[in-house]
Amino acid sequence: MSFKKYLLDKTVQITVSIVGFIIAILMLNAFKVENDLKIALTILFFLVATFNVIFDYFRKYKFYKKILNALDKLDKKYLILEILNKPNFYDGEIFYQILYDINKSMIENVKEYNLSITDFKEYVEMWIHEVKIPVASLTLLIHNNRNMFDKRYIEQIKKLDNYINQILYFVRSENAEKDYLIKEIELQKIIKDVALKNKDDLLENKVNLEVDVHNEKVLTDSKWLEFVLNQIINNSIKYKKNNNEPIIKISVKDEKDKVYLTIWDNGIGIPKNDIKRVFDKSFTGENGRIMAKSTGMGLYIVKKLCDKLGHKIIIESEIHKYTKITIIFYKNDFYKVD
Repeated sequence: MSFKKYLLDKTVQITVSIVGFIIAILMLNAFKVENDLKIALTILFFLVATFNVIFDYFRKYKFYKKILNALDKLDKKYLILEILNKPNFYDGEIFYQILYDINKSMIENVKEYNLSITDFKEYVEMWIHEVKIPVASLTLLIHNNRNMFDKRYIEQIKKLDNYINQILYFVRSENAEKDYLIKEIELQKIIKDVALKNKDDLLENKVNLEVDVHNEKVLTDSKWLEFVLNQIINNSIKYKKNNNEPIIKISVKDEKDKVYLTIWDNGIGIPKNDIKRVFDKSFTGENGRIMAKSTGMGLYIVKKLCDKLGHKIIIESEIHKYTKITIIFYKNDFYKVD
């Protein structure tokens, strides 16, 4: 709060006070009052006026300075009233009340908005579960009558199922804490389930899956991790090179306080300009535009779920050579149950 600007704002009041004082002095002259009294009144006037201006300035300066400093430090600036005391000057009280009313209105609107979003998410989840039943029935029907259906039908059903799963996990990722259960699981079992789920795609695309996993265990949620690995494997298959033997290698490195799960493929790789943005929402990149129609949501959801689970995910790639994704699991004795 600038003192110069404060004085400029008080120009009218100061001018009126000075004019009033001059009129008073002129009146004293008319009544032939002694000069000593006029001098004393002049000194008193300027002392009182100066004190009044300085006192009022510092009282307001302290209040508004506290607001500005608090705003700079707060991430959620709408919580400003939680750390402010009600001011002891009238226009400050009005300002404080305005902030209070605005904050109250915002909280009510946000609450109403969150309730509508929650209702919508619950409806979407219910709808997805209902849709998954006929999709699963179609998948089973086609699998049992494979000779009767063109493989294009199978591919489209698989794509549909994958997109439905993406929607489901995207919706749940907003409140993942309510859905996942952290416990110690064997990576070998999860990877086996993922391999079986993608068996047909691996065989059809002649992808050689090499797994170097033994008895390593990690703290995670099996359902969430299976989805994450499935998305990564799907991408490796989708972006394979056609002029060589496609390979996907899954390996685990167990250290004292961390476990590294690595998925490596010799596919088309990711351009250097895209590598930093592959986890961004709806980012398709050069490969997504050239090789296949992509929503850009798969790796975004993968990153989001890993963050929620407390895992770190790293991606490395070199165009036309390889892509390597590493998931880092941190060990914590707190979760271990005897």
